[in-house]
Amino acid sequence: MGIKIFLIGIKSGQKRFGESIAAVVNSLLLSLVYFIGVGGTSIIAKLSRKHFLDLKLEEPRKSYWEELNLSKEEMEKYYKQF
Repeated sequence: MGIKIFLIGIKSGQKRFGESIAAVVNSLLLSLVYFIGVGGTSIIAKLSRKHFLDLKLEEPRKSYWEELNLSKEEMEKYYKQF
């Protein structure tokens, strides 16, 4: 009877230990991927002077809407897109 309780205690302890280790490893890996992905993209964008958002305000500008200049295409082009 005593050995069964001991083994159940070991099993639950190992489970909690495994969950703790998994949480730490997952946090480290996700942080590493985030910093490499987002940080790398940011560094490359700054080096190439790419601005993903137009955040500069211009005083004489009446509207900040961007014109898309979309035109109608022939119906055949819509059918053969790929």
